[in-house]
Amino acid sequence: MALDITQKYCKGCGICVAFCPKKILALDEKGKIYVTDPDKCIACGQCELRCPDYAIKVVKPGKGESNG
Repeated sequence: MALDITQKYCKGCGICVAFCPKKILALDEKGKIYVTDPDKCIACGQCELRCPDYAIKVVKPGKGESNG
């Protein structure tokens, strides 16, 4: 998945949901962010850029991950 979400930081403002160009973000029954379809994420960074609580981090494929 291209998004690293820390739900405990999320206050459920919905800004990321509104700005996601692929419309793959939603709020669950507790008002916390989740990804509805991770395969459609284009890692554009709009959610990370606009999240006031730093609850979302975009992880580009092959970046930040060790293979060993």
